[in-house]
Amino acid sequence: MNYILFDGPSRNNLLPFTFTRPVADIRVGILTIREKWEHHLGSTTTTITEEYLSEKYPMVELDENVMINASFLPNAKLVSIIKGLKENQAVFSGEDVIAFYTKDSQEEVNFETYDAIECNETVSKIEHTWDIFAINGEAIQADFDLLTQDRISQPISSTCNVLGAEHIFIEEGAKLEFATLNANTGPIYIGKDAEVMEGSIIRGPFALCEHATVKLGAKIYGPTTVGPHSKVGGEVNNSVIFGYSNKGHDGFLGNSVIGEWCNLGADTNNSNLKNNYAEVRLWDYQTEGFARTGLQFCGLMMGDHSKCGINTMFNTGTVVGVSANIFGSGFPRNFIPSFSWGGNSGFTTYLTNKAFEVAEVVMKRRDIEFTEVDKTILEHVFEETKKWRKS
Repeated sequence: MNYILFDGPSRNNLLPFTFTRPVADIRVGILTIREKWEHHLGSTTTTITEEYLSEKYPMVELDENVMINASFLPNAKLVSIIKGLKENQAVFSGEDVIAFYTKDSQEEVNFETYDAIECNETVSKIEHTWDIFAINGEAIQADFDLLTQDRISQPISSTCNVLGAEHIFIEEGAKLEFATLNANTGPIYIGKDAEVMEGSIIRGPFALCEHATVKLGAKIYGPTTVGPHSKVGGEVNNSVIFGYSNKGHDGFLGNSVIGEWCNLGADTNNSNLKNNYAEVRLWDYQTEGFARTGLQFCGLMMGDHSKCGINTMFNTGTVVGVSANIFGSGFPRNFIPSFSWGGNSGFTTYLTNKAFEVAEVVMKRRDIEFTEVDKTILEHVFEETKKWRKS
């Protein structure tokens, strides 16, 4: 069977992260949503997404296909139902379609003619940006169980202070010495060739993906995920870093989501709680206003390729778009559009030619090419977000 992950209606609620990727490639837990589905299905997947992303994330359609809403996270029961789908059958959770069977020869899909299968058990769903950190603990646990089943961890160094060793898994090539690991509060996963430097203190649930680094003396509270090739230092609490991003120095990051190719300058801090303890509101790209989150703790949402200078301060519930560059004293506003350059004293437009020069250098350091396809995607984002920039 051919499996295709589609963005679904949640895509616009997940901006700025879905400006540059399909919903399927959001990381929550240890794995991206796509990686979760492919592990469970035992099959590769392709994608239905926005047209400007489709060259980088193409769709392959065969004669028989199962379409899966990428905002839903897989579990064993749900995957079993989906694998058993036949012609004119669809899986629903309430009003939401989770998956449906289709043929290449079908001209349209009319769910009124489909046999509706209700998924009666609870299924996790990423519907808003803040869900990424809010359900990260359960996602880490699910991925930990999936990746470590019937496998034996590499040994934990005798120099480490350890609680709950049975809930710690270390992949081949990982390095950790003189660290404190408490997995009684949730599992700890250390990925292939990752490193936890000396003096670091980690409380699970925690995931350090492959080739990622925890810097000297870091303090990390779960549920936190540090994506592939990322570096973290200072204090981090309940945050998700997608990959290839750095928070390498002291400073606090809490209840936040950081995209790829971001850099937080030394002593960058974000607030995750309002002084009056009120509910946090976040910028909503659809309504062009601030949406209620239902959360008391909510920090920073930063899109791909964005960066901030040393001593940057972010207010509670700040949304930063793609390829923004923030610096200077004081608190910048809590919605910073894509391709903005500046800070509390004001912003100008960060021109694409300058942004591309930086992206090319940054990615080359990790032996990854900044391609013409990447440029085309960012040029589209630049145009799409122009209305929110003042210059």
